[in-house]
Amino acid sequence: MTRVSKEKRVEFTIKAGSPEKLKSGCVVVGVYAGGDLTASARALDKAANGAIAALLARGELDDKVGATLMLHDLPGVAAPRVLLVSLGKADELTDKSYRDAVSAAAKQLAGSVAADAAFVLTEAELPHRDLAWRLAQAAQILKDSTYRCDELKSKRDESKKGVKKIVIIAKAKDTAPLEAALRRGSAIAEGMALAKTLGNLPGNVCTPTYLATTARKLAKDHKIKVEVLEKGDMEKLGMGSLLSVARGSHEPPKFIVLNYKGSKAKDKPVVLVGKGVTFDTGGISLKPGEGMDEMKYDMCGAASVLGTFKAIAQMELPINVVGLIPTTENMPGGSATKPGDIVTSMSGQTIEVLNTDAEGRLILCDALTYAERFDPVAVVDVATLTGACIIALGNLTSGLLANDDDLAAELLASGQAAGDKAWQLPLWDEYQDMLKSNFADIPNIGSKGAGTITAACFLARFTKAYKWAHLDIAGTAWKSGADKGATGRPVPLLTQFLIGRAGQ
Repeated sequence: MTRVSKEKRVEFTIKAGSPEKLKSGCVVVGVYAGGDLTASARALDKAANGAIAALLARGELDDKVGATLMLHDLPGVAAPRVLLVSLGKADELTDKSYRDAVSAAAKQLAGSVAADAAFVLTEAELPHRDLAWRLAQAAQILKDSTYRCDELKSKRDESKKGVKKIVIIAKAKDTAPLEAALRRGSAIAEGMALAKTLGNLPGNVCTPTYLATTARKLAKDHKIKVEVLEKGDMEKLGMGSLLSVARGSHEPPKFIVLNYKGSKAKDKPVVLVGKGVTFDTGGISLKPGEGMDEMKYDMCGAASVLGTFKAIAQMELPINVVGLIPTTENMPGGSATKPGDIVTSMSGQTIEVLNTDAEGRLILCDALTYAERFDPVAVVDVATLTGACIIALGNLTSGLLANDDDLAAELLASGQAAGDKAWQLPLWDEYQDMLKSNFADIPNIGSKGAGTITAACFLARFTKAYKWAHLDIAGTAWKSGADKGATGRPVPLLTQFLIGRAGQ
């Protein structure tokens, strides 16, 4: 097993205090557009005899949200550094602009020589968001900013730069809810880090066996039960659809079952299902060579399930959750499934494989059938399923389809709260007419158009026994270009959804 990336640890504490008297290496405060100072910035400015206001009057700090200005050795201020962060116009502060401001501060702190910092941006008030929400978001963003993916480099980043301890300045008689919020944000960031690392690892390292080993380690470190079904087990269960994808690979497929029991044994679980194709060549329907290296990220659904389990276990969330991860490679080869082959799923439905590159739905459908045995209160599957979703929604928003509108609304609200948004697409019966086969019960691809919807329509054929939602994260789980790499999404959305389900 390869070395797991260790993000630089960031410790959070809460205290009350006057910003000008804090002896931290850096004090981080917000400034509104037009030189309008937040309460803490005013206190610092007063101690410094108006030095901050004078600098702002000269235009030293841009009004654009996220602009920063590092000041050194201000007179009357105990801290050697003061980081000013622009919050934009006070009456236009939104969830996004708040996160952007925190992200800008996090970037500066990650490269700072200061060992600790006092963070006061959380005093910036937003409509409909309390202090606990602002603290959780700040902790998540600040910790996530320390993530590095260098475990396979011969020389790792050994830089000593970066803040290690952050004091959140907040006035509250009862700090317990605020401390819980910090733990929540920190746990989500650590779950994202696990999901990112798994998504970033190459296919020759992160194999189905590697995912199974990771699941076992996660279970050992936390109160989680794990079972790994082997090929023979899947054959006995009749998972012919899943196994058809694995036929061309020398890597053995795995079916990982995670069971987190944080609530009463009689409480029905939420089931999360994550697509785990550790490398997708397209099989016989081979993908173009350009950009194929990025197909190592086709297991980010599985990675996000593992990351979510890590987060909820660290929070000790009072809820029962089952995780199902069908995982395999999709490779060409002499024994690989061919276009036109017909396979039998665990449900007994037969599937005509018209395109072997539409393999995600083939492994998910057997997992969705397997989910029935847990009598779930709800099932959410997560998959980098269709390029059509990237065309429809780009890289900002995950696609959401569901057979229950209340469940869909719950997930949409969770995404809004977490800053990990989804958008609902229709799953009308009329779209089912686009899935017809002359030779089997169902083809694995629909007729031309609406590719994201017809993929979900395929999955819907296997989810009639429970409330179900599908998240297509093809556009949101990965970034291409200069910032190439896994994003850790939708761990924040899934975790927020489970937090809400747990009544936290």
